Amino acid sequence: MSNVKCTHCQLEFDESVMIREENNPDVYFCCNGCQGVYHLLKDDGLESFYEKIGNNTIAPPLQVESDSSSFDLESFKERYIKTTQEGFSSVDLVIEGIHCAACIWLNEKVLADTEGIVEASINFTNNKAKIIWDEETIPLSRVIDTIRSIGYNAYPYDRSAEDIKATKNKKDYFMRMAIAIFASMNIMMIDIAKYAGFFQGMKAETLHLVHIAEFIFATPVLFYSGWIFFRGAYYGLKNRIVNMDLLVSAGATLTYIYSLYVLFGGRGHSYFDSVAMIITFVLVGKYLEVIGKKNAVDTMDKIRSQIPHEATIVKDGVKKVVPLDAIEVGDILEVKRGEKATVDGVLIGSKATFDESSLTGESLPVEKQEGDTIYSGTINVGKVIRYTATKNYANSTLSNIVNLLEDALSSKPQIEETTNELSKYFSITILLLSLITFVGWYWMGGDFEEALIVAISVIVIACPCALALATPIASLIGISWAAEKGLLFKEAKFIETFAKADTVVLDKTGTITEGKLQVKQVTGEADLDHMALLYALSEGSTHPVSMAIKHYVQEHYPDIPSIELQEIEQIEGRGVCAYYNNKKLLGGNTLLLQDQGIDLSFESIYTVYHFVVDNKVLLSFELDDNLKEGVEALISYLKEIDVEVIMATGDNHAVAKRVAEEIGLQNYQAELSPIDKANFIEALKSEGNVVVMVGDGINDALALSHADVAIAMGSGADVALAVSDVVLLNNSLKAIKDSFVISRRTFQFIKQNLALSLVYNVITIPIAMAGYVIPLVAALSMSLSSLMVVGNSMRIKQKESR
Repeated sequence: MSNVKCTHCQLEFDESVMIREENNPDVYFCCNGCQGVYHLLKDDGLESFYEKIGNNTIAPPLQVESDSSSFDLESFKERYIKTTQEGFSSVDLVIEGIHCAACIWLNEKVLADTEGIVEASINFTNNKAKIIWDEETIPLSRVIDTIRSIGYNAYPYDRSAEDIKATKNKKDYFMRMAIAIFASMNIMMIDIAKYAGFFQGMKAETLHLVHIAEFIFATPVLFYSGWIFFRGAYYGLKNRIVNMDLLVSAGATLTYIYSLYVLFGGRGHSYFDSVAMIITFVLVGKYLEVIGKKNAVDTMDKIRSQIPHEATIVKDGVKKVVPLDAIEVGDILEVKRGEKATVDGVLIGSKATFDESSLTGESLPVEKQEGDTIYSGTINVGKVIRYTATKNYANSTLSNIVNLLEDALSSKPQIEETTNELSKYFSITILLLSLITFVGWYWMGGDFEEALIVAISVIVIACPCALALATPIASLIGISWAAEKGLLFKEAKFIETFAKADTVVLDKTGTITEGKLQVKQVTGEADLDHMALLYALSEGSTHPVSMAIKHYVQEHYPDIPSIELQEIEQIEGRGVCAYYNNKKLLGGNTLLLQDQGIDLSFESIYTVYHFVVDNKVLLSFELDDNLKEGVEALISYLKEIDVEVIMATGDNHAVAKRVAEEIGLQNYQAELSPIDKANFIEALKSEGNVVVMVGDGINDALALSHADVAIAMGSGADVALAVSDVVLLNNSLKAIKDSFVISRRTFQFIKQNLALSLVYNVITIPIAMAGYVIPLVAALSMSLSSLMVVGNSMRIKQKESR
């Protein structure tokens, strides 16, 4: 019997042990698992998986003994599962058994076709999968079983475990580099004798011993230290990618093979020194890149360090210290002076003072009253306080910020994806140029040794590594710099979008102004009962105008009775409608009255709120708001960099005109509903503009979702995290200017890095093809080109001359 391939996993076995089907004798399976997966794919119309996998082999379905029901336990949910804004469940998993892009495609396809799964995306670099699903339709245990049914396994992503793994890999990397440096230094000392012998004479036997010594030192450098390049080249070729690892490993291996030929009696010079130096120089360069990246992501480590490891819970009068994962919603936590809050919650009892600089950058302590929000990671700088947990650790503000920053650091801007595609073709081009160089030199009369060494120099000196590094290293530094200033880009792509933005749309209330309106004048009369109705109506809305009316009534009528209204309806961009004892109540702007057919001639240069009972206007309030600090400086800066600024507001034209004149703005749109704002932004985009929308994060959610970049100025952390593409932790207009400065400067350096790497290759490759560079110098040059890109990126955070 001969060996045959399993139709599913493509592993070869003796035909006698294979499973064959009577109605399909050309199909073989090594086990029932492969047979089951094959039919599952066929029934779901996913046979194209086998076309995508090509000749690659995959692991047969794992025989997992563990019970997947453990994924449905409450303890697991509290630790690993989060709830999205839409109410779905979300978890990060590591998929085990992925070997290639086809495996990614298969998992994503099967999961996407599973009822109840909303989203499934897998990162090929670390096999980390983000799964979003509807808990009411499918439990997580069935999601895991689905993954296992197609031959893979999944377990929860644990950041601490991944950090341990990363540390271990870094140590392994350092050990390989240390051995390479040690061996290379010894080869260099031996080389002194070898090259001295060229001028002073050296016996053949002595030269042979020198070659043996170099061979002994160069071999572990190539096969141990250089193993990472062979591994990278293997996986690259397996996925049909010609990468930098292939160029390094091919150059070093060819040089090593030729040197072995010389060692065992061939004519020519050995180049074991070049083998060691190629690996060593590139390893050192890559290690310095790792250090550069580590410096760039240190900001995330600083944020993580703000989270304490345990908390003090008070239960039935007894204090108990527990780990973060044990904190539940509703627990009473105690925080002593100088300690940090572990999770979000609300203050119990008397006043408190907290240092929130870790989140907002604001150096002054913040006074808290009973019922105010306490944010995780902030420091109690007053007396001992207690507060009630409103979130567990996984959903707390600081944890969300860390997760958001992690996602941003692992995402890619569009220019990086384009560059990665370019680097693939670049590497193939270099191999072709090297082959042409070898043929050309050999055909023109050069000997084999000379032609080979020149061709190897071409392979080694070319640096797709610098090209591939140009974008990610600059993006990492830009994102970390932004985080230091209290800016969180949800994805790296928003740096590029922000840099290209040519239009900024600013909401008025809560963005240009402070959003703390005060009543300036009241027109009309109302008795106490009507004021009680007005108070109840204003309580039904969180809009700044309604809040100002509520505070006005509280201040002037402290003993107002409590009334419960019926059928309260929020009318976006207009106001509130409700009923009380068959009376129709309205509270809102002039547009609300027009919609209800109420004719009222009332003009004002201030924000207006009308109170109407049964279509009769009882009171009209004129409210004013202070401009937010820094608004004039922001608009002046945006004009300097040729960015068009437009104010969009739901207020009337008179109010919009007055505010626009105060801040020196010519373009404004007034009396816009939330839908009108969204349509206005779409119109700007249809004209080819890249639009940044800045709103209050509550009433402008629709408009923000239509912008290329959305920034919510709402002070509520949950609102800002949910709506914004760029989260402003300090909630200041200066942060918007910082966003433009950082993104434009980062994008400028990305383009500089690309230019540097391209110019380097354009200059050095022809020099190498002309035969003026030996492999050793080529390796050094290649490493220096990468460090040149890293070093240039480090300049991003330098203070601008302006």
